[in-house]
Amino acid sequence: MPRWFRVAALASVAFVLVVLGAALRPLVLPDEHTAAPVLSAVEIGFAQDMTAHHQQALIMVQRLDRGVDPTVLRLAQQLSDAQRIEIGTMLGWLRLADASPLSSHPMAWMHADVAVSQHHPSASPSNSEAMPGMATIAELDALAAARGRDAEILFLQLMLRHHQGGLVMARAVDELLPSGAVKETARSMFQSQSQEAGVISMLLTQLGGQAPQ
Repeated sequence: MPRWFRVAALASVAFVLVVLGAALRPLVLPDEHTAAPVLSAVEIGFAQDMTAHHQQALIMVQRLDRGVDPTVLRLAQQLSDAQRIEIGTMLGWLRLADASPLSSHPMAWMHADVAVSQHHPSASPSNSEAMPGMATIAELDALAAARGRDAEILFLQLMLRHHQGGLVMARAVDELLPSGAVKETARSMFQSQSQEAGVISMLLTQLGGQAPQ
């Protein structure tokens, strides 16, 4: 048998073995490569909690007396419109990640080593259930019952505290995430809510109301 023929035959056999080995590999060895998650645990937790946080802002707007000053009413509607858009964005993220819109452990994503307590008194990391800036049921009931000037002042006080809490959350997730859409959106929220908090504070001062403690 010619030498070149033997070499060709051996090469063919080697090629068949390589192909066969590649084909059988998934059956013998588990595939260690898995698809990267759409969102990290921190991103999912932030989206869930900020959605719940925004939803309470919508409740505040709904409970505001429709007979208040048009300036306050117009501000309330603008806040509602902006937060509805952001809720839609965050719920879209959670659908893509196949995650629940509600968190079973609110604020667990905000690690204890994030020094957020210095930014807002109610944002203590020792209690993961405490979502910063949220109104109590009693405060929401009081808002629903308030009328005229009293409604304006209470609404602005609750919304200012609410925005301050949202700023704590947005700042925290920005510090925790290296990059990505959630980080960029959190930064955008921080900027817009800072501006809104300034307007709310100005209106509250004009009405003679006290800033929330």
